[in-house]
Amino acid sequence: MHKILIPLLLLTLSAFQGISQQRQKPITISGKIIDSDSGQPLEYATFVLQNADSPDQVTGGITDISGNFEVEASPGTYNISVEFISYKTYSLQGQTYDSNTNLGSISLSPDVAQLAEVEVVGEKTTVEVRLDKKVYNIGKDITTSGGNVSDALGNIPSVSVDVEGGISLRGNDNVRILINGKPSALAGFGSTDVLQQLPADAIEKVEVITSPSARYDAEGTAGILNIVLKKEKTLGINGSINTTVGVPFNARATTNFNIRTEKFNIFNTLGYFHRESPGGGSNDNTYQSARSEFDRIIEDREISRNDDGFNINLGMEYFLTEKSSVTGSFFYRWSDENDLTENDNQRFADGNLDSRTFRTEDQNENDNSRQFSLNYTNNINDEGQKLTADFQYSYDNEDVLTGIREDRTIPSDSLIALENIYEKQKQDDILAQIDYVLPMGDAQFEAGYRGTFKKEVNDYQLDTLNQGTGDFITNKDLTNIFTYHENVNALYTQYGNKYGQFSVLVGLRLENTELRGEVNTDIDSQALEELVGEDVDLNFDKNYLGLFPTVNFVYEISKTQNISIGYNRRINRPRGWFINPFPSRSSRTNVFQGNPDLDPAFANAFDLGYMKRWKKLTLTSSVYYQRETRSFEFITEETGQFTSDGIQILRSVPINLSTNERIGAEAGIIYSPTKWWRLNGSVNFFTFTTDGEFNGIDYGTSNSSFFTRMSNKFTLPGKIELQANSFYFGPRQNAQTKTEGIFSLNLAMSKDLFKDKATLSLNVSDVFNSRKRQSFTQTATFTADRVFQWRKRQANLSFIYRFNQPKNQRQRGGRQGGGEDNEGQYQG
Repeated sequence: MHKILIPLLLLTLSAFQGISQQRQKPITISGKIIDSDSGQPLEYATFVLQNADSPDQVTGGITDISGNFEVEASPGTYNISVEFISYKTYSLQGQTYDSNTNLGSISLSPDVAQLAEVEVVGEKTTVEVRLDKKVYNIGKDITTSGGNVSDALGNIPSVSVDVEGGISLRGNDNVRILINGKPSALAGFGSTDVLQQLPADAIEKVEVITSPSARYDAEGTAGILNIVLKKEKTLGINGSINTTVGVPFNARATTNFNIRTEKFNIFNTLGYFHRESPGGGSNDNTYQSARSEFDRIIEDREISRNDDGFNINLGMEYFLTEKSSVTGSFFYRWSDENDLTENDNQRFADGNLDSRTFRTEDQNENDNSRQFSLNYTNNINDEGQKLTADFQYSYDNEDVLTGIREDRTIPSDSLIALENIYEKQKQDDILAQIDYVLPMGDAQFEAGYRGTFKKEVNDYQLDTLNQGTGDFITNKDLTNIFTYHENVNALYTQYGNKYGQFSVLVGLRLENTELRGEVNTDIDSQALEELVGEDVDLNFDKNYLGLFPTVNFVYEISKTQNISIGYNRRINRPRGWFINPFPSRSSRTNVFQGNPDLDPAFANAFDLGYMKRWKKLTLTSSVYYQRETRSFEFITEETGQFTSDGIQILRSVPINLSTNERIGAEAGIIYSPTKWWRLNGSVNFFTFTTDGEFNGIDYGTSNSSFFTRMSNKFTLPGKIELQANSFYFGPRQNAQTKTEGIFSLNLAMSKDLFKDKATLSLNVSDVFNSRKRQSFTQTATFTADRVFQWRKRQANLSFIYRFNQPKNQRQRGGRQGGGEDNEGQYQG
């Protein structure tokens, strides 16, 4: 008996000792969190382990960019919960783990009921910080209800929109605008004019990409703004009707209609707008040159616009299998714009009024754009392996007729000049792209190709009235046809991985850029040489081959705070009108002339960011530095020519300066002190230094500026919401021009009706009518004191009605996902 009991006792003690030692050794619990509809990973979802025996002992972590998590814990019994904002919480009770365990993929479903409960907050996750970008949802900004995409972008941290609709990122206007990850006719091929024709409520979110990964084009030294447009995910028939009327008179109507089944999704958007948008300004120019007949000219300008536009987007997504789909769409946009500018000019000689003139510029522009898109998406498996292919063809045709008439009113009535300017611009864009994503555990590998092929044809003709004969004579010195090609072929690869709390994404992009120009003109060789210079080749073919590395790191200090570091190399390619050597007239006395010798600029950028979340407060901040070589700068200089009535003709021309250095810091907060009050604010301070000279003149300068915005949103009883957005851009200057600060305030209120199926909203933009650009330019021979207002104070009343479309529906990647470059179709 003893011979049996003693070994059994020793064996039992040894087993207990082994178990005790095992409990002391940590184990790893891992898995992946995904969206139940799309299968796409959910970044920054929270995984929580609560000790079942000691509930006060809690550990956990957050998911990385691929939705993966990994948590260390002691062996034992735990309660599990997984949370992500506006999703149903996933939970399991009493789960025992004695060894390393992979839970596989955990699916979370959108929680529509929860969205209704948090309606006092009024929106989805407002900011998400990812390895290479920040994602802002602006779907419920009532100050932009009835407005356009440019209005909405003006409320995004880091972004500023000037009085003419020009968009800049961190004070740098060389920003790349993408729609759903691609250059698009919807964005006007780089021009921001079209963004003023698209409704703000078309946007689901905006991705601010200040440190772009290698999968994005290297174009845009400031970074990228990717506008992701809505795409309905609800099964059945659904849609919305949105109407707006405003003062000064404008009207807009947008309809959205979807039919979605398990096998296909048909989407259609129709939009029409009429806009009357008055503006104006003044110029006070003084001249020190002895060659000028006048020493001062004061110009008061009034602008009236009467614009109409229509757009349609029609498409179908067909689900080939549970994991693959093909989407085809067609977009068409038409606009008829009539802008009338009236100028009252007072001309002084020796300080006395010498003469007075009245000038009208009547511009009529017809614009037609078409875009055909085809996308194939294959989510090969649930681990995230994915293949996408895209083809896109875009065509844009603009016909512009501008009539310029200038009459002398003092000392006598007489005709000075009558001109007609005919401009035709045609642009063809082809995009071909393929991307492949391969997950490898916690790591992810990507590779792809993108080719963009652009052709612009600019046909410019200037006819001037010969008052002696009464006939219009074509100015052969300015009439021309300029054809410009920009072809870019790119290969990229990137690799991302997570090492504990440390995530890294590194990539390399190889781009070959071909810039080719051809000029067709009847101007003789001597006059052409005087116009553009002796050594300028008007028929050029330039090639640039470059490597563009990107590196992005994120260190997760805790589940609520992280530090990010980014580096990327970027390129700024000159646009066609930057290159065109023939002057185009903004007036008889001011011309813009392109520079065929302009080369691309290159920039290296560094970014250090910090994010912290509290229960009611989210803080994002960053410090950034950028050094750009051969940067573009617009200079104003004399042409040596005079009008028939003795006024100097000035020209503005872009040049390559040697360097441009920019360093800055920004911070933003989202704070909800109570359930009925939400505050969103940001500030961006930057300083830049330019070093270079042109034609013997030093254009070097150093300057600092800042811009700040603040938004307050209040939810009142009766489902009434109030919002106030303020913005201030501080004073700034370059080598020749100093610009004063600009302040503007927007106010809005909204009321939900008919059991939340409809919303009525009223907003006033630029309440104090203060959004004016005031600048002062000084050179050795002249000064110019200018004030310009693109659009005066605007009030809009909007009504939106939704059918079978929840007001706060979570808009996520779609049944088949739709990564960064494939999210959404235009749905109004």
